[in-house]
Amino acid sequence: MKKLRILIAKPGLDGHDRGAKVVARALRDAGFEVIYTGLHQTPEMIAETAIQEDVDAVGLSILSGAHMTLIPEVMRLLKEKGAGDILVFGGGIIPREDMEELYRMGCGRLFGPGTPTQEIVDYLKEKFPDRV
Repeated sequence: MKKLRILIAKPGLDGHDRGAKVVARALRDAGFEVIYTGLHQTPEMIAETAIQEDVDAVGLSILSGAHMTLIPEVMRLLKEKGAGDILVFGGGIIPREDMEELYRMGCGRLFGPGTPTQEIVDYLKEKFPDRV
């Protein structure tokens, strides 16, 4: 069985990647294949990498406050490129009302600061039960 492939990305100008690295390591430790893009990725770079790497999901870490622009743009680009089936989820500092709007747009689960990494692992196992 093919391992679940997850892309962890830091879109925008946010320069803090500790949380993204912690999540990437936790997912790798849980047996997933993880690709980490590094800092300052554009939505175009993220969508292109997701497609090239044939990932099942993209996890976006956003602390800059630009989540209402960056998350929908990644989702739009994936759909435009025929990869709308790739799950987009995320984390960072996202107000509850913005989370609700992003969920309405089709975004996967969004995790706030301090979320146990096991909760993220469990979410992905639940979303892809046939792959873990």
